[in-house]
Amino acid sequence: MPDEVLREAVALLDLHYDQFYAVVPYADTTEHPVPTDTRGWSQILVSILTKKKGRKRKKGSDLVDGSDVKAANIWNAIDTPRFNGVLKAGTKANSAGKLESLDSTPFLFFVLWDHVENLETNPARCRIWFVRPQHDKLFREMAGKWFGATGAKNFQLHPPRSLTSETNIIRNNLGTFEYPLLFSAIRKSKTSTYEVDHFKPDLLCTGLLASPSANKQGAP
Repeated sequence: MPDEVLREAVALLDLHYDQFYAVVPYADTTEHPVPTDTRGWSQILVSILTKKKGRKRKKGSDLVDGSDVKAANIWNAIDTPRFNGVLKAGTKANSAGKLESLDSTPFLFFVLWDHVENLETNPARCRIWFVRPQHDKLFREMAGKWFGATGAKNFQLHPPRSLTSETNIIRNNLGTFEYPLLFSAIRKSKTSTYEVDHFKPDLLCTGLLASPSANKQGAP
């Protein structure tokens, strides 16, 4: 089963890469952003890897079990992509703006599309981290601080963007932690295919945030 899952994931990754960079020349010529639905591609990828389906275009969580997917794409980006809207606030849900909103969210998945800078081929990379909000004490403590702050509208997390060295440290001014890494794949050239270098589905049962050690820290 893992081999079949990974083949399907790689096929999707390659399709996303090929479609994105096929339209780049047109976007550059017309001086527009490259059109891509990072949110949609990321949700489909997470569903392939976890076997958690979407909600058939209905409103609510991204996945049918109540989990959500947050995405950021560095490719040809003008601004500095982050994981936005991680915590629920400003919606009509009764739990919005409250810590209890995490009680109905089994997983939060964070999908980052970037390149590995300073390497000769500047390879494209996709990584997926996650948090288990119902069980993760460190994440709940950080969320509680944010929910308790006044005027907080958008809870953002800053991923380790385009770093050559491997790091799973995701930052926020309320907490900097090492997040469990579910999946990682790299495409070394335009004519190659993605290669999976990390896939740990068993972590979905046990993964928790951890305080980063000094030698693992890196700036995003």
